[in-house]
Amino acid sequence: MNDGIWKREEQAEFALRNLYHHYGYAPYKMSHFEEYDLYVRNKDFLISDQIITFSGAGGQLLALKPDVTLSIVKNAPQEPGEIQKVYYSESVYRDYREIMQTGLECVGDLGEYEIAEVVLLAAKSLGLLARRSVLNLSHMGLIAAVLNGCNFSGQVKRQAMDCLRKKNAHELKALCADQPEAWPKLEALVSCRGSGREVLAQLSRVLTGEAERQALEELEALWRILESGGCADSVRLDFSVGSDLRYYSGVVFRGYLEGIPASILSGGQYDRLPQKMGRRSRAIGFALYLDLLQESSQEESGYDLDTLILHDGTVDTAVLTAAAEEAARQGSVLVGQKLEPADSV
Repeated sequence: MNDGIWKREEQAEFALRNLYHHYGYAPYKMSHFEEYDLYVRNKDFLISDQIITFSGAGGQLLALKPDVTLSIVKNAPQEPGEIQKVYYSESVYRDYREIMQTGLECVGDLGEYEIAEVVLLAAKSLGLLARRSVLNLSHMGLIAAVLNGCNFSGQVKRQAMDCLRKKNAHELKALCADQPEAWPKLEALVSCRGSGREVLAQLSRVLTGEAERQALEELEALWRILESGGCADSVRLDFSVGSDLRYYSGVVFRGYLEGIPASILSGGQYDRLPQKMGRRSRAIGFALYLDLLQESSQEESGYDLDTLILHDGTVDTAVLTAAAEEAARQGSVLVGQKLEPADSV
């Protein structure tokens, strides 16, 4: 197979599908349309609230899907011992744009292994896409435990969460003016980032609450699995990676590739979403935005082919064909007739 005729994101999608299939994930395909009510009931989970809607044949309000996860969770198993593992490549529609999204979801009666497997696959996915990558990892259960222990009001808790995301230690400390005992734990979260072993050791010295220790133990167990899976070197703990506390309950993560300033991978554990939908399931997954690879490739090279052959129309066709075939054996080729400059008017 000649990879030269594939776009970079197409090659990536093929490699990712092979990886997920190798770990027992099945392909998932959904309709372009979904009931609008599904997104309205769970709009806090969506990245964008700009949903394209229209009336169906029976008068039912439908939407061009802005998300794949909600549809998967809606139909996920919820019996003890049942787990659904799926991967997908789907177009989603956000802010009136079509976005190609590749990802996977693991939903059902999940245990420690399933959570760790998805994080491992996120790290391995990045490794397939570039020589240098990093997966930033956080834990919403740990952040929630610390914030709950601070006895903040709902508004102050949201402000503290925003400070963590922005790594704004100054404003975060100001929020602790009336509760100075809360600052050492929040300082640890906002300042500790890097290798798991080092960060976990620092956190263990200041996180003493029962819920904090339980979440910390989950992170420690996950880090040991990442080390045994050979992925720890490309993963770092960073508690600025945070999301909505109403949905995300455990690990959350974002992935980056060298040369691309935006995160190309985003995911996490979102047990509260299936619970909100009335299902007895746990859930974790991630999505990759492979269109960012195309933007990166365009910056790296302004050329779409390896060889350009121009002729004046007088070259023997057999000679021209032989030259084109020889060039095609080395890469992509385009044969065209050279145009003379138009006469000035």
